[in-house]
Amino acid sequence: MKLLLAIALTVLTAPAIAKGAAETKVVPVLKTDSNSFGQPIVFPQGEGQVAVSIYEIPVGAKLPVHKHPTPRVGYVLSGTIQVTNVDTGDAHTFHQGEAVLESVDSWHTGANVGPGPLKLLVVDLQPKGASEPTVFKK
Repeated sequence: MKLLLAIALTVLTAPAIAKGAAETKVVPVLKTDSNSFGQPIVFPQGEGQVAVSIYEIPVGAKLPVHKHPTPRVGYVLSGTIQVTNVDTGDAHTFHQGEAVLESVDSWHTGANVGPGPLKLLVVDLQPKGASEPTVFKK
């Protein structure tokens, strides 16, 4: 699973490759041992998979209350997202160029609080064969 995290973080921090190796630039985006709400990063046991998606969230949209059973990393390609823990009310806002390491097994919601569309690159680290990285509150 550590290999999967390394691959996922490589996707998020991949260098802008120009015509030659001498022009390669690496810009660190995120390195942490806890998520946005302070939970330590813990990996599931067994074989895993990486799922990469792009989310496009319209202006003013609020995602339903949900949680993730495994680590999820988001990178804000454009716009602004506010992630709120529904149990504590603790909220964090992330802007273009920032990474979001979402909480695991904690009910939260996200909202596009910016003036324009929100576009997120999302990397899920999941057990092998998992089809859905999110659990929605009923």
